[in-house]
Amino acid sequence: MELIMTVSTIVSGANMVALGILMGVFGKIYSKTKAQLPLGMIFFAGLLFLHNAITVYAYFSMMELYAAALLPYLLAVYAAELAGILILLKITLQ
Repeated sequence: MELIMTVSTIVSGANMVALGILMGVFGKIYSKTKAQLPLGMIFFAGLLFLHNAITVYAYFSMMELYAAALLPYLLAVYAAELAGILILLKITLQ
């Protein structure tokens, strides 16, 4: 059980790193164009960042409260989120 939770925490941390990079990229786009879309994307990425920060905190502070049967599903959700963020980052950097 702890292995899956550790992997989920690592994936959530990777999400936070990718979201930080994505916010920086959108910040550069906004500074060059002054368009509204990058501001919305920064806000959206910031909320996802907050979601992952709360997730990592919850894993460490409430580890014993998570049901073992739930952990693989949570890992799948965070892995799918990481895949989506990385695809968005790749598209944005092209």
